[in-house]
Amino acid sequence: MSKIRLGVMGGTFDPIHFGHLVAASEAASAFGLDEVIFVPAGEPWQKQAQTSSKHRYAMTRLAIRKNKLFSISDVDVKRTGPTYTVDTLRDLRAIHPDAEFFFITGADAISNILTWKDVDKIWSLAHFVGVTRPGHALKPPAVQPGVVSILEIPALAISSTDIRDRVRSGKPIDYLLPQRVLKYIAKHHLYRGTE
Repeated sequence: MSKIRLGVMGGTFDPIHFGHLVAASEAASAFGLDEVIFVPAGEPWQKQAQTSSKHRYAMTRLAIRKNKLFSISDVDVKRTGPTYTVDTLRDLRAIHPDAEFFFITGADAISNILTWKDVDKIWSLAHFVGVTRPGHALKPPAVQPGVVSILEIPALAISSTDIRDRVRSGKPIDYLLPQRVLKYIAKHHLYRGTE
């Protein structure tokens, strides 16, 4: 019997948008994944989250709700202290000990992978997939052969930073993220500088 192949889509998701969802779907297709687990960061160590992990978890759950291939985990939200990939993967491995893991993240994060906590220990925990937009040349970092892949994703011109800026300046964000997430942002007055 072959191992289940699990994608792990780690990120701040502040907010989650169609670029994240397309990246997860494309990675699932490219690597034959049985499921993609979205794992919102609790306390991101490399950047400051603009909203609480509670809001980011809720928006992610709403965004993936209708896709049977996607699930969500709160392992990083429950853990106290900074969120590190090594801890995320160890926690998920404890839950799914017989799975083969594929950690999916942005190419910008992959390009800094050698600065990650316990980088020498993560190679045995997952295969790393750096997603990038078309035309953006990126070479995999010089690490062990076969542990990092780069995957071009058509919808990655969308960014959470741009969405937050658009909300702050009163510009529309329709068609950049799922309608349920858009409604959640409006209901909770997120990214307006008042939360």
